[in-house]
Amino acid sequence: MAASLASKLSRGGRSLLGGLANGGGSGLLRSTCEITNNHLYTQQQRTFIQMRTKLTVVDNSGAKQVMCIQALKGRKGARLGDTIVASVKEARPGGKVKKGDVVRAVVVRAAMQRGRCDGSEVKFDDNAVVILNKQGEPVGTRVFGPVPHELRKKKHLKILTMAEHLA
Repeated sequence: MAASLASKLSRGGRSLLGGLANGGGSGLLRSTCEITNNHLYTQQQRTFIQMRTKLTVVDNSGAKQVMCIQALKGRKGARLGDTIVASVKEARPGGKVKKGDVVRAVVVRAAMQRGRCDGSEVKFDDNAVVILNKQGEPVGTRVFGPVPHELRKKKHLKILTMAEHLA
């Protein structure tokens, strides 16, 4: 009984909420089901930014949304401050970046938590990037929303100076 209930509620690692609970199939969340004393608990675990993860663009380069093609560091995927190769999926008309362009980007907000030296952890509600040119400089001239100071260790000082708010 309990096994059949779990199989009905969790189909292939997805919950009944489908796209809402799993980030729209973007690879952001993984869902696990656990049955204890006839109660069903669903626990969601945030994962790395990996291939086919959709991310929002938080600069004024002209792109709205990109999809990760490859994480340039690490086997599992990208974390906060890592560089990725991405394809532009949505773009504003008249922007510097067009739909279909393959660009490099730095992850400035990640839903996966990251520990700090003082023992605290930082995590954000969404995954966001800033688009870079071939020299590693930001294409846009403004960065919207909070940006963590961990980018200082990764040598992205230009992004920190353009940011509205440091987290």
